[in-house]
Amino acid sequence: MTEAFFPELFKSFFIAMGVLLGGSLLGGLASFAMGQPLFIEMWRLSNFLRIWAIIAAIGGTFDTVYSFEKGFLNGETKELFKQFLLILAALGGANTGAMIISWLTQEHVSS
Repeated sequence: MTEAFFPELFKSFFIAMGVLLGGSLLGGLASFAMGQPLFIEMWRLSNFLRIWAIIAAIGGTFDTVYSFEKGFLNGETKELFKQFLLILAALGGANTGAMIISWLTQEHVSS
């Protein structure tokens, strides 16, 4: 049973954001426990985890690749457009999470 498109779109956005925020916060706490600087590690992890947050949000790569193949070969442009929007929502969620970490840590400000 497939889910409606707009709930999938919102889930894609918030899963990517949650993976990035959770991974950065928990990874930063682990690095702090090991004596590393907390905010620098959180910022570094947020940059590293972006692609993994996007992949986790779209549910792996094989379903997306299959949908793209179906869109190109069978002429189903509607399915192709939906997958593009899901990937775009995941990109937006990962970017929003990275922006929140950047605001929290203020590591983008050079001294």
